[in-house]
Amino acid sequence: MKKVLLTLAFAFAINTISAQTEPAEKAIDFNQWSVELSGGFNKPQRPMTSGYYTTVVSPYTADLGIRYMFNNKFGLKGDFGYNSFTEEEGSIPFDTKYYRADLQGVANLGRIMSFETWTNTFGLLAHAGFGLSFLERKEPTYVKDRMGNFMVGVTGQVKLTDRIVLTGDFTSITNAKQSFAFDGASRNNINGFNGSLFTGTVGLTVYLGKKAKHADWVMDNDDRFTAINDRFTAVENRMLDSDNDGVANYLDVEADTPAGTMVDTKGRSIDKNNNGVADKTETYVSENYASKTDSTQVLNYNDQIKSTINNGYICTYFDFNVAKPNNTSTEGIDFILTYLRNNPSASVDIIGHSDEVGRSSYNDKLSNARATNVKNILLKANIDPSRLNVIAAGEDTSVDKTSEGARKLVRKVTFIIK
Repeated sequence: MKKVLLTLAFAFAINTISAQTEPAEKAIDFNQWSVELSGGFNKPQRPMTSGYYTTVVSPYTADLGIRYMFNNKFGLKGDFGYNSFTEEEGSIPFDTKYYRADLQGVANLGRIMSFETWTNTFGLLAHAGFGLSFLERKEPTYVKDRMGNFMVGVTGQVKLTDRIVLTGDFTSITNAKQSFAFDGASRNNINGFNGSLFTGTVGLTVYLGKKAKHADWVMDNDDRFTAINDRFTAVENRMLDSDNDGVANYLDVEADTPAGTMVDTKGRSIDKNNNGVADKTETYVSENYASKTDSTQVLNYNDQIKSTINNGYICTYFDFNVAKPNNTSTEGIDFILTYLRNNPSASVDIIGHSDEVGRSSYNDKLSNARATNVKNILLKANIDPSRLNVIAAGEDTSVDKTSEGARKLVRKVTFIIK
């Protein structure tokens, strides 16, 4: 027991001196205060009067403590304890109460022994300290006894959340100058540390503070590991090829190249005839939307095509909370582009829509941004701006907003030919 105490005291002293002499490198980024409440059983060992004894595990014990951690390894706590001692069947009846108040040093063995290398759920604390105790018996005659105490124990931890921890504690208490037996029936004539008591409790620890973690669960150099991980993640993200054009994102000037489009070393669509439309897109439109009887392969201006557009069959779609068209639906824009080129007198309303997720005011702006981005694509293809009219339709309430599949259908831009 003395070795445990000396080890804890030495480690605590070294840590305190280090904390006072080394300059602070950074602000504390973890919670330091906690409240501990537990209850359980006790077993008084000695002194007990002949003929008086308790059960092997005797109720009741209750403890309330407040703990402060200097860092993730060492701290202090003040706590109060209550113990009730009553007779076992066959013993002479008695009923005594034992109260104590202690100040203890705390060592976080979970961090000292690097539990984080195998678990982030279980922890272990060691505590030891000194305090004052009071023993009281009211019947048949009033007895009171004041004494000092030394206690040492270990507390197992199971983290339930970042704020609440389940604990199990085993503690040994040694009293100094205890004048009466724990049953209060006889005097104790042994001097020095002459009383001993064991307690076992289960309880909860509640962490206080605004930080995300408590010191009990903070690893050394945790912020450095996080920074390194963030750097690796950033490098990995830069090496991604989101549009699958063979050029990594960090080199890709054109981030949303349609699938299958030929690109240069900077990810830009190849446009050999310099007409503002990628060669791959131009070929697709010609093959799928041009008149097969017209050698110039242009769309004919007729009521059927206009009706198809105005009824919403030609549109472009968007991912959630994104203002740029997704790669799989740009053919709708290509269709409108070809139509406008072959019908110079026609103009078009570009109507942006959004789903109902989020604030209506934000969704109005998002629908406008979607329509504006489609307009800008057509402007880059040399369509006169006077022929393009942007309309922000805002939220489309025609579908079930709880259905992800339905919401995908209304995140779009539609067109009205005039």
